[in-house]
Amino acid sequence: MSGHSKWATIKHKKGALDAKRGKIFTRLLREIAVSAKGGGNPDTNARLRTAVLAAKAENMPQDNIKRAIQRGTGELEGLSYEEINFEGYGPGGVAVIVETLTDNRNRAVSEIRHAFAKNGGNLGESGSVRFMFHKKGVIAVEKDAATEEQLMDIVLESGGEDLNDEGDTWEIISDPADNEAVAAAIKAAHIPTVMCEVTMVASTYTKLEGKEANQMIRLLEVLEDCDDTQNVYSNFDMDADQLEAAAG
Repeated sequence: MSGHSKWATIKHKKGALDAKRGKIFTRLLREIAVSAKGGGNPDTNARLRTAVLAAKAENMPQDNIKRAIQRGTGELEGLSYEEINFEGYGPGGVAVIVETLTDNRNRAVSEIRHAFAKNGGNLGESGSVRFMFHKKGVIAVEKDAATEEQLMDIVLESGGEDLNDEGDTWEIISDPADNEAVAAAIKAAHIPTVMCEVTMVASTYTKLEGKEANQMIRLLEVLEDCDDTQNVYSNFDMDADQLEAAAG
């Protein structure tokens, strides 16, 4: 598991995301609305289905989800969002992808560029780092919640690709199209998860230590706090102790 995936798991476990519930809802609602442009039925629109599942996982009220879909299909008025993806480099040459949905292109470009420049990074050209990443389903389960044998059986039967030992958690990897089925199988076995999401997984990682590691965490936090940011992906890795300390 990359440092980025570990960072996401630690934040989920510590409940650090609860303090940003409003921002999380805003991002989810934007994603639902944009996804719904491809059709308002989650059964026939895979991107919308993924967005709705993510919203439900955060306990978003059904009425909010419905209105976001209606804004996307044009049944209700709403802001029009543009998708802009940025690629660049963080401290130590770490690859970074930032996905945004914005109603103001100039604001988004300015904020993301400033975040990189002020935190030891720089923006790159389109395509400069994306080739290093592949979209995957990632599910994290605490070690004391299930045995390796239990999870391996579920992975093999539900279409998962891999099961990794990540210290205090198990990490289950799947094709994005199979993530929903794997998650449902784990839930049916009454096994709680720490994290379940479709994300970008890097093919290679860059190990960071000391000052560069701290700079990278700061860059991640600043990028994630930008109003237009939807997702941030990177291929950094660092010691678990330093990640734990950074997560507070």
